[in-house]
Amino acid sequence: MIYKKLGNSSIKVSKICLGTMTWGEQNSEKDAFEQMDMAFDYGVNFLDTAELYPIPPSSKTQGETSRIISRWVQSRKNRSKVIIADKIAGRSNMDWFRENNENTRLTKKQIKYAIEQSLKNLNTDYIDLYQLHWPDRPLNVFSGLEYVHKDTEDIVPILETLEALNNFVSEGKIRSIGLSNETAWGTLEFIKTAELKKFEKIVSIQNPYNLLNRSFEVGLSEISLRENVGLLAYSPLASGTLSGKYLDGELPEGSRLKLFGDRYPRYKTPNAELAIKEYLKIAKEFNLDACQMAIKFCELQPFITSVIIGATKMSQLENNLKSHEIKLDDDIIQAINDVQKIYSNPCP
Repeated sequence: MIYKKLGNSSIKVSKICLGTMTWGEQNSEKDAFEQMDMAFDYGVNFLDTAELYPIPPSSKTQGETSRIISRWVQSRKNRSKVIIADKIAGRSNMDWFRENNENTRLTKKQIKYAIEQSLKNLNTDYIDLYQLHWPDRPLNVFSGLEYVHKDTEDIVPILETLEALNNFVSEGKIRSIGLSNETAWGTLEFIKTAELKKFEKIVSIQNPYNLLNRSFEVGLSEISLRENVGLLAYSPLASGTLSGKYLDGELPEGSRLKLFGDRYPRYKTPNAELAIKEYLKIAKEFNLDACQMAIKFCELQPFITSVIIGATKMSQLENNLKSHEIKLDDDIIQAINDVQKIYSNPCP
């Protein structure tokens, strides 16, 4: 396993990160323990959770993913060896897991409440990487390339959010700060504000990146490299669609799209299936597992710090973990890039 620093911090994380959003919903605690044991046997030291998890979010299950992680860490007595990334929910109409039933926002008050709840759920004194799950600005951040401007003054200033996070870094309750589902403008604003106020600089940005959505390469990749703010790539298999299991209308029992398909419109675009079939042809031509090829392609990008994988079955997890063992030569990369030219970002 390869390890890389989180931005300018001293924290080293594995190039493969274990995503956890199914634990407590699709996966039981027993399943989660088995996944963490296997991942750590492969050299993974990095777990990504969120206060909202598991997904789909529910008042009955909210926070259970982090509580499962806490029980595993306690049973294995390995907190010092585990890098835990957590996330606070951004602007939303969800009012069932905030103090006084407030809608989620990135205010100083709500950040304090959320961090204290996360520390309690994780049963830890500190969180290694604390991320803003999505911005406070009213944006369409979960699908589409277009920016639609909404003229409003009802936005929590980045200065207020960053100052609150910086205070918790000073207190030792979080070690580093990251963004998620953020734009190029937003990322630069966080960097500029931190420089101006001498606050803790962000170390990462967690955005989608996969063979069907390489939009991070436009604008954000240069910021990532020049500012040393690495991408934590989520959804490297495009919610499993790059495996080919959903082709021609198939919906396997127990699969995410079968259970929660209405939550994933991003991967139901006109050219998605055409692109997937081309990528499957490349994998077959070069005798590669399609999932391993897709994950490895992400891992090789210079702007990426870690690739977040997830699975509901142990066989899926083991297969995905083995992606770090394969190699993609120049001919394979060229073939992948040729498909991207024809079907450019079909699922942004």
